[in-house]
Amino acid sequence: MTTAETGTTGPDPEARGIRLVLVLLLLTVVSGLIDAVSYLGLGHVFTANMTGNVVVLGFAMAGAPGFSVPHTATSLACFLIGAHIGGRVATRFKGGSRRTWARATLGAEAVLVAAAAAVAFAEPHTDGTTDALIGLTAIAMGLRNATVRRLGVADLTTTILTMTLTGLASDDPRAEGPGRRSPRRVGAVVAMLVGAAGGGLLVRHHGLGIPLLVAAVASAALAVLASGRD
Repeated sequence: MTTAETGTTGPDPEARGIRLVLVLLLLTVVSGLIDAVSYLGLGHVFTANMTGNVVVLGFAMAGAPGFSVPHTATSLACFLIGAHIGGRVATRFKGGSRRTWARATLGAEAVLVAAAAAVAFAEPHTDGTTDALIGLTAIAMGLRNATVRRLGVADLTTTILTMTLTGLASDDPRAEGPGRRSPRRVGAVVAMLVGAAGGGLLVRHHGLGIPLLVAAVASAALAVLASGRD
């Protein structure tokens, strides 16, 4: 006899897997890894943190040494392309399964970052590799950011922490409402720090391929395990 015949409801398919709060915290670690690769290994450019990237572009336009207008502009353009694609995907999944939507987007991110890792292993230390890594990781991060924005999980953007830190410092943790999310905010800050520190160590000692591979594997695992619930 089916659940429809008995009048009962089965398990919610959206609840299967890891809650989105934990998924986004782990993705924040991945962001730290990717920005460590881009900033330390690709000529002082960000591919996940676009706030920093706009500032970096200003430095490059002012002629500050160690910064590149073409590389930074490429990162911004590719991020916007990824974000546009992410917005279209969000429209496609609007009203449907958040679980399927999150998993599809994270799968695409994993493929893009894995492609970047393959390029880094195959052709290290060339201008073409730098451009490819900037483009692939920036598209991946734009796609992810558009998805995270539409998912609307509070205080977990996965790539920037300014408002997270502002909320952590300004909200009263004893009050009802936003102040009660302090553990989540602290988790986001710690996750970014861990990702950046780990990524920095990997870049310094193992080059760009290994941290990108780690990021791709992490994104792929989350694509398989993410649920559709906060």
